[in-house]
Amino acid sequence: MNQKLIRNIAIIAHVDHGKTTLVDQFFKQSGMYRDNQTITERLMDSMDLERERGITIASKNGSFQYKEYLINIIDTPGHADFGGQVERVLRMADGCLLLVDAQEGPMPQTYFVLKKALAIPLPVLVVINKIDKPAARPHWAVDQVFDLFVKLKAPDDLLDFPVVFASSKGGYAHDNAEDSVEGGSMVPLFEKIITHIPPPPGDPKDGLQFQVNTIDYSAYLGKLGIGKVINGTMNINQNVVVAKRDGSLSPTRITKIFRFERDQKVPIETASTGEVVAVAGMDDITVGVTFTDPEDSRPLPLIHIDPPTISMHFRPNDSPFAGQEGKFINSSELEERLFRETLSDVALSVEALGAGAGFKVSGRGELHLSILMEKMRREGYEFQVGRPQVIMKEVGGQLQEPYEELTLDVDEQYRGTVIEKLGKLKGKMLEMTRRNDMIRMIYKVPTRGLIGFRNEFLTDTKGMGVMNYVFAGYGPFAGQISNRISGALVAKGACTTVAYALFNLQERGRLFLGPGVKVYGGQIIGEHCRPGDLVVNPAKGKKLTNMRASGTDEHVILTPPQRLSLEDCIAFINDDELVEVTPAAIRLRESN
Repeated sequence: MNQKLIRNIAIIAHVDHGKTTLVDQFFKQSGMYRDNQTITERLMDSMDLERERGITIASKNGSFQYKEYLINIIDTPGHADFGGQVERVLRMADGCLLLVDAQEGPMPQTYFVLKKALAIPLPVLVVINKIDKPAARPHWAVDQVFDLFVKLKAPDDLLDFPVVFASSKGGYAHDNAEDSVEGGSMVPLFEKIITHIPPPPGDPKDGLQFQVNTIDYSAYLGKLGIGKVINGTMNINQNVVVAKRDGSLSPTRITKIFRFERDQKVPIETASTGEVVAVAGMDDITVGVTFTDPEDSRPLPLIHIDPPTISMHFRPNDSPFAGQEGKFINSSELEERLFRETLSDVALSVEALGAGAGFKVSGRGELHLSILMEKMRREGYEFQVGRPQVIMKEVGGQLQEPYEELTLDVDEQYRGTVIEKLGKLKGKMLEMTRRNDMIRMIYKVPTRGLIGFRNEFLTDTKGMGVMNYVFAGYGPFAGQISNRISGALVAKGACTTVAYALFNLQERGRLFLGPGVKVYGGQIIGEHCRPGDLVVNPAKGKKLTNMRASGTDEHVILTPPQRLSLEDCIAFINDDELVEVTPAAIRLRESN
């Protein structure tokens, strides 16, 4: 492939600003589909979890042809908890498309991903997306993006960034906001990509240098390393050495090379400088290793990833229901799965805690770890986890903890409630602005204060508030933050819940289970309305007599139980409680 006809672009943006929808339009308008072909929406969101939640979790690779050019696309996650994915895949790109919502403007994650792109530095093409929104304000959004570039101390040559106004949903783009009427195509954006994103650098005649930025799996070939050929040429059956993260060199042979066409992998015989490909040939391949020439080994610098901020203890399930619902239940199976995840997710770390103590798993946030748990339970794993703990560190004899920059958009009537709640969580307000009837507040809050805060925030704002946060660095320990004040309703012994018993327990607090559910002693079935746990019998039936009812008995009317998601359960538990995770159920229980 002619190096000058290749463009490698990463698409970066805040969550829900339209990255994956834009990629759909690229594929559709580049002529990669037949006229009668069924087209899947959000094609790059291939994981079930991504489609269910409407977010991108793992970065994906794809490509399309425009005229004689091959444009390789890297679709990146927009959520702060998956920032580790963004940091490493930017190494494959030679430029990036920064998507910004025409109504919302730059958001916290926009700041984060742009900061990473400018650190490399990569040329940036700004796309003001969703210009078809009724409240869109594209010129204001451009001004906000410029202010963000200045705030991040971007080089002078990058401050004069090109801008395209687009609607990824409508499938059109324009060079000027005034021309942004509905209709047209993505051609103006395609032309800007060809003009403003440079072809990949590198020398095809030099020794091979290929760094693995992402790991994929094939049922037939095992692990595949995805990355860009920085220098040289790669061929099938070529002998190379792999420079590992510890500095050692390991010889191997390349067995397969794949190029990306749309979202599919197509086998090829050779890959030249600048191409983004997937390579098979080494089983214990990890992110950051370099494939290089055996005669002239020149490893590339390792990828630096921001450290994890939250840890949780994973251990084998030892509840009375252990082994009944899962396929993988042993400590060795749990260990193998957790360490396998670290090979593809460098933002995750796993530490064995000794016999029977389980594993300390550290990640970037609650969502990062809960997605891992959800993937594992869908694969048939059964385990239990403790309450999330923030990772403290000592700097100059002073205890420090991680902080987040929290951005909140709330209706004015809920402002006082939210400010009061964040005050108790040791949050410090940095900025407050008004947009019509909405108030935007920016806080610096200890990470441990945000564990479980999202649900409380949505309740306080009647579901109308929007919150986003991004890692802001470490700061002085903020002091004690109170956990859940209320106790739990704990089942007395093994039984099946009965409607009559639950009806009488309703006044004691909120219930998490309905009737006809099997429970065991020590399982948490609800939240007590007062401090302290309350041991209850959810199977207590009505006493029966041989006397006829007079018709004055109460009707058993149950309030629907509150079904907790995995994230809700993690946020709910205290230090002496556990979440039992199996393929069939998620349960709360007291620790033994």
